[in-house]
Amino acid sequence: MNKFQKNAVPGVQLLNAYQPGKPVEELERELGITNVIKLASNENPLGPSLIAVEAAQSVMANVNYYPDGAGYKLSLALAEKQGVDQSCITLGNGSNDILELVGRAFLAPCNSAVYSEYSFAVYPLVVQAAGAEARVAKAYESDHPVMPYGHDLNAIYEQITATTRVVFIANPNNPTGTWFEKDELNHFLSRVDDDVLVVLDEAYFEYMPEDLKPDTQKLLQQYKNLLITRTFSKIYGLAGLRIGYSISHPDIADILNRVRQPFNTNMPAQAAALAAINDQDHVSKSASLNAAGLQQYANAFSDLGLSYIPSIANFIAVNVKKDAMPVYDSLLREGVIVRPVASYNMPEFLRITVGNEQQNSRVLKSLQKVL
Repeated sequence: MNKFQKNAVPGVQLLNAYQPGKPVEELERELGITNVIKLASNENPLGPSLIAVEAAQSVMANVNYYPDGAGYKLSLALAEKQGVDQSCITLGNGSNDILELVGRAFLAPCNSAVYSEYSFAVYPLVVQAAGAEARVAKAYESDHPVMPYGHDLNAIYEQITATTRVVFIANPNNPTGTWFEKDELNHFLSRVDDDVLVVLDEAYFEYMPEDLKPDTQKLLQQYKNLLITRTFSKIYGLAGLRIGYSISHPDIADILNRVRQPFNTNMPAQAAALAAINDQDHVSKSASLNAAGLQQYANAFSDLGLSYIPSIANFIAVNVKKDAMPVYDSLLREGVIVRPVASYNMPEFLRITVGNEQQNSRVLKSLQKVL
C-alpha cells in the first residue's frame, strides 16, 4: 500500500472499483474481431428516442455556457408527471449519483445501512465509502417457490437497528430481476421508523407490468422517509448522457441538493431527458420488445435445461450449472459480451441484457455452442 492509499479515509482504502460491462471496442481490440454485440449493461437495444437526440443536438451550440444548475425545466416536467411539487425532485448524474448523495448526506462511521444480498453493487460501495456499517439481509433461497433470490423485506426489516440511517431496496432488483408486490412494500414501509430513510431504487420501473407498479404519489404522501430513484439510462436509452432523478419529501431533497455538485447534470442530458419523457411511443415499443425478449430467453433456457431467475427488468440471470467465468470468456471469443455476476456471490450465473430478437438469438446460439 503506497502513502496515498494509506492516507485515504478507511472506508475508501478497502474499496474495489465498480467494474462496468466490457466495452465493445475493447473486446474488438483485444481479440481482433468485429461484429461484437454487447448485452452486458442493461442498455436499450432500440437506442434513444429520436426526439431526445434532436433535443440534445439543439443545445450543442450553447455548451460554452454552464447548464441550469437546478435543471428547472426538467425538474418541473418530472414533478408534473409524478404529481408532486417541484421541490420534491433532485436531479442526478444518473440515478447512481443520487445513491452517492444519500451516502454523503446521511451516512457516517457511527451509522449503519441495510440492503439485501444480491443487491445492486453500488449500495455496498456507497456504504463502505462513508465508513458506515453494512448490514446485509438474507435474500430468499434459490428454491423459493415464488421469488428465488429476491428481496425478503421481513429479513431486511430485522436488520434495522438503532444506528440504521438508510435502507436500500430495489424494485425490480439488479442483477436478479426480482420484484416484490405492492402490499409487501406498503407493509414494510409502515413498519420502518420515520427517521430511517428508505431508498427505493426503481431504475427499471418502466419495464414493470402496470399491475405491479406501486402508486408513487400515494406512497410519497404516506411515507415522508421514502426516496425513490429513477433513471433515463434504461428504457429511455440515454445511458451515455448520464441523467437520473429522485422523488422525495422536500426536506430530504433539500439535504441532497446541499451536497449535490453545482452542475451535476449537463445541458444536452437535460434537454434529451425533457424530450424523452414525452415520447410515450418509444417507451411502449421498448417495453413490448423487452417483454418479448424475456419470453424468448425463458423458452430457450427451458429447452436447454437451464434454470433462470424470473425477471421483469430488461435482463435475465441464467444458471449455467458450473463456474460461469469460463462460459463468459468463451462467449467473448464468439463476439458476445454478457455479464458474469460472481461478484454478487452468484458464481454460476450470467446476467444477459434483453436485446432485439436477432441479438437474443445470437446469444442463445453462442451459449448453446460454448456449453
